[in-house]
Amino acid sequence: MVLIGLGSNRGDSRDILLRAMKRLEQFSAGKVTCSHLWQTSAVDCPEGSGDFINAAVAFDARPALTPELLLTGLKSLEVEFGRATSAVRNAPREIDLDLLLFDEHLRDSAEFTLPHPRAVNRLFVLAPAAEVLPETIWPNTKCSIEQLLAKLETDEQVSRLELAQR
Repeated sequence: MVLIGLGSNRGDSRDILLRAMKRLEQFSAGKVTCSHLWQTSAVDCPEGSGDFINAAVAFDARPALTPELLLTGLKSLEVEFGRATSAVRNAPREIDLDLLLFDEHLRDSAEFTLPHPRAVNRLFVLAPAAEVLPETIWPNTKCSIEQLLAKLETDEQVSRLELAQR
């Protein structure tokens, strides 16, 4: 099972994420499960960054799709949806697509790390992820995503937007 985290805090974030969720179907071998959209405070972002809209998408990968190929595809989608490179770390962006999990694959390279190294400490990742894969065990933790969410203590402000689940 693949788990992708989505985020946007620039432009029409809701529309961008809903369209991106649909486009992620190209990587799936079947049904794509999408969380609700969540409005979250910007974390580790420059002063004045607006709130994010976040979501999660889960699916079984197409045969022959590797984590590396998927990551390349995600980066292409980011460009397609208007993400520009910035010299400022975590600057506002139209879209951010993070590969959080890819089956039981573990990676630690210069290009990326699987599972995503900061995901288990971020409410804005775990809240939507728990909607789509609550019982999935996070590698190296022996805890389900739902259990990790329950353990997370934070002052971060998160609220589910009232939008239809896709």
